[in-house]
Amino acid sequence: MNFSIECEEETDGRWLAEVPQLPGVLCYGQSAEEATAKAEVLALRTMAERLEHGESKAVAINISIPLAA
Repeated sequence: MNFSIECEEETDGRWLAEVPQLPGVLCYGQSAEEATAKAEVLALRTMAERLEHGESKAVAINISIPLAA
């Protein structure tokens, strides 16, 4: 299973990062790095919760974070 983190700057200057493959995994930060780190943590917590509650089976995962241009 592969996950990607997409990050963009909002009009108010905050950064929003999300993992499109996991609905609801959206995080704001003061920088792209902060938002991305928060999204990665939330994605891992979400997957752990799903495993603990039997909603997912254990599989190998990869998380890719694109470099800022």
